[in-house]
Amino acid sequence: MMKKSLQFCVVVTLIAGCSEDSKMEVGLTAYDERVIEYFSEVALGFEFGGASEITRKWEDDMKIFVGGTKTAELMSELQNIVTEINGLATDGFSISIVTDSIQMNYYIFLGPADEYGKKYPSEAGLAVDNWGLFSVYWDSSERIYKGNMYVDIDRANPAEEKHLLREELTQSLGLAKDSERYDDSIFQKDWTTTNDYADIDRDVIRLLYHPQMQIGLNRSSAEQTLTQIILNEK
Repeated sequence: MMKKSLQFCVVVTLIAGCSEDSKMEVGLTAYDERVIEYFSEVALGFEFGGASEITRKWEDDMKIFVGGTKTAELMSELQNIVTEINGLATDGFSISIVTDSIQMNYYIFLGPADEYGKKYPSEAGLAVDNWGLFSVYWDSSERIYKGNMYVDIDRANPAEEKHLLREELTQSLGLAKDSERYDDSIFQKDWTTTNDYADIDRDVIRLLYHPQMQIGLNRSSAEQTLTQIILNEK
């Protein structure tokens, strides 16, 4: 399937018709450039599986059903995370927590790895080696339409549980890669117990779920779109 991408001139050139877009480039700050670079690092493709490095995101609302041991503390934290993400998305996407499994398109399991492995046998081996894990599925148009994750509440302590819940759910939005760049980022590759989004995390989430951000963009097209979005906001 062919995919359309936004294309426009963002460099100084003498070619007629590009002058307006050339002027836009001047307005990027150093922080804006870091946001664009970080978006490209965490939002294109996945750590494993060899999927193409393009933008993917949900278009239909995510409806979460929670199974396993639903502690009051973790359920409260989940609601906080959902509220934060919903406040950042402006393209019509939203997340809700449902009580009927028939309504769900995303499943969160809170419990031990072996129990999660029974529900998702293809992930059993990965679950044993990881205290948190997520999987998402997309259609031929690269739209994410369902997913599942778990947090191992047997091996993790309360602070670690909250971190894993936030990390795996956030990556399930289509921000699926880790990075070594920012210690306080939820996408930090090394083990942390960060329980808040860094400012740059919020911007990356916001930009993926911005009305102008299309699905199926490669790095070049995504960076052009990000530049346009950021400069239009100034």
